[in-house]
Amino acid sequence: MTAPIKVFVPKDTAAIAVGADAVAGAIQHEAQRRGLAVDIVRNGSRGLLWLETLVEVQTPAGRVAYGPVEATDVASLFDAGWLDGKPHALAHGLTEDIPYLKRQERLTFARVGITDPLSISDYQAHGGFQGLEKALAMTPSAIVGQVTDSGLRGRGGAAFPTGIKWKTVLATPADQKYIVCNADEGDSGTFSDRMLMEGDPYTLIEGMTIAGLAVQATYGYIYVRSEYPYAIAALEAAIDAARAAGWLGANIRDSGHAFDLEVRTAAGAYICGEETSLLESLEGKRGLVRAKPPLPAIKGLFGKPTVINNVISLASVPIILARGAAFYRDYGMGRSTGTLPFQLAGNLKQGGLVEKAFGVSLYELLYDFGGGSASGKPLRAVQVGGPLGAYLPESQWDVPIDYEAYAAIKAMVGHGGLVAFDETADMSALAEYAMEFCAVESCGKCTPCRIGAVRGTEVISKIRHNEQREAQVVLLRELCDTMLAGSLCALGGMTPYPVLSALEHFPEDFGLPSPKTTHAQVA
Repeated sequence: MTAPIKVFVPKDTAAIAVGADAVAGAIQHEAQRRGLAVDIVRNGSRGLLWLETLVEVQTPAGRVAYGPVEATDVASLFDAGWLDGKPHALAHGLTEDIPYLKRQERLTFARVGITDPLSISDYQAHGGFQGLEKALAMTPSAIVGQVTDSGLRGRGGAAFPTGIKWKTVLATPADQKYIVCNADEGDSGTFSDRMLMEGDPYTLIEGMTIAGLAVQATYGYIYVRSEYPYAIAALEAAIDAARAAGWLGANIRDSGHAFDLEVRTAAGAYICGEETSLLESLEGKRGLVRAKPPLPAIKGLFGKPTVINNVISLASVPIILARGAAFYRDYGMGRSTGTLPFQLAGNLKQGGLVEKAFGVSLYELLYDFGGGSASGKPLRAVQVGGPLGAYLPESQWDVPIDYEAYAAIKAMVGHGGLVAFDETADMSALAEYAMEFCAVESCGKCTPCRIGAVRGTEVISKIRHNEQREAQVVLLRELCDTMLAGSLCALGGMTPYPVLSALEHFPEDFGLPSPKTTHAQVA
């Protein structure tokens, strides 16, 4: 009997949203009708989101990609002989040779889209748990040393050195310590956390377990935004399977070490992505920002020393332990080592996920990967780092993406989200929206954020309607200074970034003279 041919259909949220479930059902139905044996594997997304649903067929030469496939295309694909990898209008050749994928450096996302997300044997066949196996034989300080030497920094936006945070928790004596994963991915244009949790949940579990061994914590929580039901389901199933296989629990792989974890669903507040507000929510309280000190590393969840890291930070740890700190550190530039999964969104032809080493430029991401604007009109601005990120004009798109280089131009890398806008974008309206967003999402604990964002929205509206425009611009800049210096957390402290960048780089949208405009032209 002929072995069934493997056909990979993503069960990623983005693919399901455009009909992947219907495509999988149509493939199964058509194969049965024709008497053909297929084994449908529901994998994660490869990250080529404009080609979803991207279906792959396993052939002797490798996996051949077809997309974007709809249920109505399935019969024609069978007619064309796609199970043998034959040509079709939707064919893209070998998946690994698609330029969008081939030009990436996939370390953290090495398995996403390749493996069955819930198969432990598939995970191990592709290098899974190698890092944890090494960590089980190491001392806590040696594990922390590897992470420190790798140069890994927080991928959630703050870019704080992960090893230093872990070292602080390790050095703080306590009867109980915790590992908390911040999976409350609420920034506009970001989806890497979701893609990884849905497409390779064991990587996150492995990373959190290594973190537990490193700081002598025995329990962890994954705080996932409520809008991610498929990620929550994947994590819960993976945790159960890992526990059953001995990779979690009271005696991990008979090592004498204990670590277990659970998923907690977030309450739907943007502010709960801030680490101390997240801790308050985890404890069953309203998500208010805590004053620091004390740092969560010393007094965190339930008053105990706590490591709080983003999904991508923790998911980067297994490869560091498996391959060594030097391997990871060799990627990137300066103090920004390793890779970052950039998320391309907004007005782009080819939106998706691109994992590249630090040092890549926006030009490369927007055009070599993104393919330029979806509208066909010239791109004008890119917001990098979520709703608190600066709007960057074309003159800054050649700056290498690096934490320090971006700080120097008053921008931030953040979580790696990019939202592109074409020439029709009204930057004054986007600046007003940034202030309004802050006003809506503020936890209300500190005055600069709670009141400042409301006043900021009003001031920008007056500027846009030419009500004492020059005086209001002065007032807006002073208000932004107050918010930057006086806010308790990054929500109020960074909202001025998009506002001031829009004002600086696109003054004409506020009715102000452009730097290129002469006084004579204004008159």
